[in-house]
Amino acid sequence: MSTDTPDHTLSTVEGMTAVTADEWSKLGGASRRSQSDSSASQSESGTVYNPFVSHAFLSSLEESGSVSAQTGWLPRHIVLRAPDGSLEGAMPAYIKSHSMGEYVFDHAWADAFERAGGRYYPKLQCSAPFTPATGPRLMVLPGAGAESRRRALAAGGRSLCTQLGLSSVHATFVPEAEIHAFEAEGYLHRTDQQFHFRNDGYSSYDAFLDTLASRKRKQLRKERKAALENGITIEWLTGKDLTESVWDIFYEFYIDTGGRKWGRPYLTRSFFSLIGERMAEDVLLVMAKREGRYIAGAINFIGGDCLYGRHWGCVEDHPFLHFEVCYHQAIDFAIAKGLARVEAGAQGEHKLARGYLPATTHSAHYIDHPGLRRAVADYLERERRDVEHIGQVLSEYGPFRKGDGRPRGEES
Repeated sequence: MSTDTPDHTLSTVEGMTAVTADEWSKLGGASRRSQSDSSASQSESGTVYNPFVSHAFLSSLEESGSVSAQTGWLPRHIVLRAPDGSLEGAMPAYIKSHSMGEYVFDHAWADAFERAGGRYYPKLQCSAPFTPATGPRLMVLPGAGAESRRRALAAGGRSLCTQLGLSSVHATFVPEAEIHAFEAEGYLHRTDQQFHFRNDGYSSYDAFLDTLASRKRKQLRKERKAALENGITIEWLTGKDLTESVWDIFYEFYIDTGGRKWGRPYLTRSFFSLIGERMAEDVLLVMAKREGRYIAGAINFIGGDCLYGRHWGCVEDHPFLHFEVCYHQAIDFAIAKGLARVEAGAQGEHKLARGYLPATTHSAHYIDHPGLRRAVADYLERERRDVEHIGQVLSEYGPFRKGDGRPRGEES
């Protein structure tokens, strides 16, 4: 795809090697440097650093073979360039031959369309692969003209869909501030729900516990104590702590959980080495140790204002250890580092009792076939109402003391 106008050129590239790390880092949300150097408001979409759209993360996925034609994720990133060739925007995108590794489920759409004689795959997926975390999808230079650049990228996704004969375009875990640009270009709006911890300036974990109902507070203290019985200790590893031997151990955890849960772990061993080289300061491993060896761990990524929990694994089972390593320790780290929130991955009503409140997530979907589009639009309208209602109900079951004026949920 190549589209020229007097203001810009829209085209596709077949991988991150076609774009330099320096030019990519100037796009909103793509690097800590661009966040600190930008004069744009932090409330503008994409100005806060998100590690999953960094050049380091996306290129590591490609170079390690974690995303490729063989895994069903064929890179076809859409780039927007000024007449002088400078990069003004990008949409990380992949041609997909399945719907795995996305966390926003469209299997029923695919099944219905194909039973009616249509061909749902291949489709175009705009996302950070295997990552259910909200982040910029219409990545542009911050400042004047940013919204028009976002719309140009959204239109580019639609044009690529038509040119390649794809069924649809799916932009998942989109910041709410980007939804308008997608809708203006004919995409349908979908909502879903996660559970996020919000750090309201707590000085410590105990300060957070003080905001909970007495019974919930006692339960969490008891749970955390029980998790560390049998001589278990916890370590935070980041930066230079992330040695190859540590990655070997964590990869064993990842493979064990991935094999049992999904049947096909996508991330290769070399992916972890690459992120260890390129973005070690953005990675936190929470590791549990017993009798001198690591027995469990969780990988987190550190954003500009958020800790993102991702994969967990273990070689020994201990009561409550999963909750300690994945949820309680993440809260400890966010409070210690002054991060605004923790996003601990997809689904999981069990997070509610541990201080994670319902948060609405957003996605945008362009459906090429008129009949399928009408059916999906009708479904999404009803689904949005259900998501809102369920979020309101679940918020009432949070662990916080009632009547203290604390928020019961949030938008992402």
